[in-house]
Amino acid sequence: MPTYRDEVVVLRTHKLGEADRIVTMLSRRHGKVRAVAKGVRRTSSRFGARLEPFMVADVQLYQGRTLDIVQQAESLGAYGAQIATHYDRYTAAHAMVETADRLNEAEATPQQYLLLVGGLRTLSQGGHAPRSVLDSYLLRAMALSGWAPALDECARCGTMGPHDWFVAQLGGVVCGDCAPAGSARIRPETGALLRALIAGEWDQVDAAAEAATAAASGLVAAYTQWHLERGIRSLSLVDHRAEPAR
Repeated sequence: MPTYRDEVVVLRTHKLGEADRIVTMLSRRHGKVRAVAKGVRRTSSRFGARLEPFMVADVQLYQGRTLDIVQQAESLGAYGAQIATHYDRYTAAHAMVETADRLNEAEATPQQYLLLVGGLRTLSQGGHAPRSVLDSYLLRAMALSGWAPALDECARCGTMGPHDWFVAQLGGVVCGDCAPAGSARIRPETGALLRALIAGEWDQVDAAAEAATAAASGLVAAYTQWHLERGIRSLSLVDHRAEPAR
């Protein structure tokens, strides 16, 4: 059976037997991959620490009938340690990899891989509030999957804004004529922050008021979970408080 190499981000792991693990990875060229890492739970394992969640690695895999087998793993980005020692980074990272794991095979593109690697690297460096890094990642991941939210024009009729209502089910902001009863009304600074998050304008994101940040986070979570058609369990654990920039 053939072997192949690829760059991967480890999304999650499951125990298998006494010493093995099943590793779910988002790869750069092969989409999502599930593979058996044999013996990685033994203390003598050569590459067990390289196959933990949030780690980026260059792996060689043996193509099996149902699950592939990890033959080699070399670290490309050891982000796990800097993420795991901070609760807010850790929970944000879990929400990011859970979202990546929910992508179907058609959406697991090289762009999604690079987006996730960049998000985890940014989290590990601690230069921005983890919740803002997560929100930016979620908006961009949705956009890459074809679900970019409307943030300037009305999602229903196309009228240019700015608009004061946001409806996840309709695809983003809507005008007053299209907003259903009970729609969430957003303040101008919240709309501006959403646009900054998806564009990666970090000066504006970092300077945003706490109220706008909290409001934007709620809208991003609602929008993402609506389009994924199920909840992201890790989002309930994310700390909404901002970690000070270093």
